[in-house]
Amino acid sequence: MHIKKVIFLVSVLLLFSSNLTFSQVYKVKTIVIDAGHGGKKPGAKGSISLEKDVALEVALKLGKKFEEEMPEIKVLYTRKTDVDVDFYKRAALANDNNADIFISIHCNSMPDRKVVAGYTKNKKGKKIPRYAYVKNTSTSGTETFVAGSHRLNEQNAAIRENADIKLEKDYKENYNGYDPNDPETFIILSLFKNIFRDKSLKLAKLVQDNYTNNENRVNRGVKEQGLLILQRCGMPAILTEIGFISNPTEEAYMNSENGQAEIVNSIFKAVKTYKKETETN
Repeated sequence: MHIKKVIFLVSVLLLFSSNLTFSQVYKVKTIVIDAGHGGKKPGAKGSISLEKDVALEVALKLGKKFEEEMPEIKVLYTRKTDVDVDFYKRAALANDNNADIFISIHCNSMPDRKVVAGYTKNKKGKKIPRYAYVKNTSTSGTETFVAGSHRLNEQNAAIRENADIKLEKDYKENYNGYDPNDPETFIILSLFKNIFRDKSLKLAKLVQDNYTNNENRVNRGVKEQGLLILQRCGMPAILTEIGFISNPTEEAYMNSENGQAEIVNSIFKAVKTYKKETETN
């Protein structure tokens, strides 16, 4: 195993072990809200919008709701404008400020489908299929991720979200040799147990339940993935995909005032319930 990857694993374990007091006294006093992507990292592209812009609008509205209705909670933002923020800096903001919850806002997307558009013949007269790529606009729904392990054939979400680090300067040095396309990386990230797993799962489930019960959204469930930004957070952390930007109906919904208000309300109510049910003296 590469020595830099071992160092990365040990550093994460030390980070988690330094927060063992979490199990003794826990109160939600500081929340970090992360608007996914930004700047030169647009994320997924819809027909009328970019993921980075939708995520930022929702993140700012979510933070404002906390500030207005739960002023006792300190709200921090990884970004408040269209700027590029490296993954490790987002997690560092939460860790350095001893945040109690980390919430990352993203939009989902489906890749184009490869279909047979017809046939041609080669010089020998053999039929050869011609392929075309058709946009997948039907998939819809919400899903929320927590840091964790997964089977190697279930890495798509992790690879997609982690890919942004390759656009960062000196990413190999900043992430101790981490390669977002290397399956071994996911195995390494799965070797340790996240002491915040149960609380992350609880918050994620509350968010998903609210999407379904309050907005009648398609519930794609809570999933554990090797998402680097969540793996580096030393507190309960979730990444919520608020809808498919590749679906025109959901894209319009996520860009609308009403849609964003409903999404914000679902996440806000989930945190409020989570706070009530998990805080200890």
